[in-house]
Amino acid sequence: MPLNFVLDPPVDQHLRDGVLTLWTDVTNAGGAVGFVPPVTPEDIRPQWVQHLTALADGRMRLLAGYDEEQRIAATAFVAFNSHRLMQHWVWLYTVMVHPRHHGTGCGRALLAAAEAAVWDMPGIEAIRLTCRGGLGLERFYASCGYKEVGRIPDAIRVGDGEYRDDIHMLLPLK
Repeated sequence: MPLNFVLDPPVDQHLRDGVLTLWTDVTNAGGAVGFVPPVTPEDIRPQWVQHLTALADGRMRLLAGYDEEQRIAATAFVAFNSHRLMQHWVWLYTVMVHPRHHGTGCGRALLAAAEAAVWDMPGIEAIRLTCRGGLGLERFYASCGYKEVGRIPDAIRVGDGEYRDDIHMLLPLK
């Protein structure tokens, strides 16, 4: 079943709880979304509060994907640059699809919806994101039109003596 994507959904209890649950479930399934499993919602909450603050301040926008039961099943956060020389591109952060939707095309649909949303934002010419190496994410993003533009070896420490590359990807819009 396809997801219904909404840009800037109302920030209510359903959204707050849904994103927190999604983020926890994705992390615990091995997703590379800023944490290493195992995590609880309380581990994720401080980062989620930072995202909520950025949303409230207008520094970030949220694209949420809802499943047929109206659960939050996917997210992508669009973050604006405050530096005046870099305001022509945005960051895509915390791109995640619930594990129950993996392999169904929802990830591609999420990225297409994010691209469409950003395309309509005045003055934005590109989307940048980073991903954790070692999981094949760069191949997925490349298949969606993103190009690898940089790689920092061993920049991400996921455990004692366990490192991953930080891979920078770019999707030109113009």
